[in-house]
Amino acid sequence: MDSRPIILSIAGYDPSSGAGITADVKTAAALGCYAVTCMTALTVQSTQGVFAVEPVRPDVIRETLSRLAVDVELAGVRIGMLGSGEVAEVVADFLGHISARNVVLDPVLRSSSGAALIDELGIEVIRGQLLRLANVVTPNIDEAAVLAGEPITKVPGSWPETLACVEHLSEKLHSLGSRGVVITGGHLPEANDFLSLRAHGQVFERMYLGGRIKSRATHGTGCAFATALCCQLALGRDVPEAVGEAKEFVRRAMLAAYPVGKGTGPMNHLFALES
Repeated sequence: MDSRPIILSIAGYDPSSGAGITADVKTAAALGCYAVTCMTALTVQSTQGVFAVEPVRPDVIRETLSRLAVDVELAGVRIGMLGSGEVAEVVADFLGHISARNVVLDPVLRSSSGAALIDELGIEVIRGQLLRLANVVTPNIDEAAVLAGEPITKVPGSWPETLACVEHLSEKLHSLGSRGVVITGGHLPEANDFLSLRAHGQVFERMYLGGRIKSRATHGTGCAFATALCCQLALGRDVPEAVGEAKEFVRRAMLAAYPVGKGTGPMNHLFALES
């Protein structure tokens, strides 16, 4: 009988399906995995922005996670938008009580349109608990700075300055318990992703070169990258290879996108199934 790795997406609901749980389901399907989900928050959202956020009650999330954990064998967990500190605490408690594999934390702090997607307590729970429970954390440079306690007001202009900045932020996240850190390149002068991995007392670093794609289909790129990374780990790839595969998935999904909505549209997560 055919079987597929099952990943758990813990994330918010985006009605436009460009990000969050519905996008995670599409990404998992495209990569040969099966996604089960736990919705952390409802959003009033379209391609034109996020207009309201309504977190799900923590007790509902706690029971959802518990029921899923006893029903299916999880090959990976992707954590995205959490919505509130109370929800973040429930998720941290859940991960602390199961033997979760391939946990990818995408610390969603704000939407691309600028809306806050978690409160201060939630940021503290991410910083103090979830970073050490994840195998890999995938912030952009702004999220990495906030979690490291070093907000930056301007991204360095030259690549050598940028590289020094991301190396410093990665080290700070390691000091908070992160094992693997990928600072994604979408907000950098050059679209390069930076991996810093600590294992067995050694540090492995790698740069993944990228190019800027002129496209309106950039909504949910962080979600797709984190979910694709989780799927690749669940399929048995090691972290450096999985990061490269996830970056390539996002690139190809952006190139294959078609127009949706009047604002920043979604990628075509299912491009591989359509060819």
